Amino acid sequence: MSVMMNMKGADILRIVDALHREKSIDKELIFQGIESALLSAAKKKLGANQNIVIEINRDTGDITALDGERPIENLGDLGRIAALTAKQVMIQKIREAERDVVYDEYVKKVGTLINGTIQRYERPNVIVNLGKSEGIIPWREQVPGETYNTGERIKCLVLEVKKVGQRVRIILSRAHPDILRHLFELEVPEIQERIIEIKALARDPGHRAKVAVQSIDHKVDCGGACGGIRGSRIKNIVDELNGEKIDI
Repeated sequence: MSVMMNMKGADILRIVDALHREKSIDKELIFQGIESALLSAAKKKLGANQNIVIEINRDTGDITALDGERPIENLGDLGRIAALTAKQVMIQKIREAERDVVYDEYVKKVGTLINGTIQRYERPNVIVNLGKSEGIIPWREQVPGETYNTGERIKCLVLEVKKVGQRVRIILSRAHPDILRHLFELEVPEIQERIIEIKALARDPGHRAKVAVQSIDHKVDCGGACGGIRGSRIKNIVDELNGEKIDI
């Protein structure tokens, strides 16, 4: 951070641009993080009671530092402890921004089906790699008798997304009845097109499920459409649910 204090405006802009591209963090949040870090360092050195204002020009990257109306010179001389404080503030700001990016992405997916890879087993939870983050299948959302092997692909329902400190906690489910609804929507085009409607469903996870469907077109056999040719569609759903019996 002491190096950043001595940087030219163009160097600041390069850092902001690199963090923006690498972490998908909004540039304005990065600028604000750097300003907060420099402000913490300045107050650490000059005194918390000082009327210190630090701003970074968004176009040029030039830093303006004022103590009241008096310019602060030589920001790079703020000292090792102040620089360490600034570094800690900057790291915290970046982590918070990363958390917010992940949260904003996954909170939109609550109630939808998502693909992941089983990463590890932390009793009693299963940890799923979702790409940019990890999801958790707690014991209550696991299917009795279902095995979860590291490296296997898995479909889960996004049940809940919340911020916990500087992390995002994504709760997944394999037992929720809506998994069945989404699997039917994936396998049966007539449901996506709303020619066939799922009226009700019930599920005893790992054992049996019942799905009530209705066709708005009397020419379409809803039971046959959901089953598919030689049961191909329903077989794909049963395979995904590891042999769970499904009555249509």
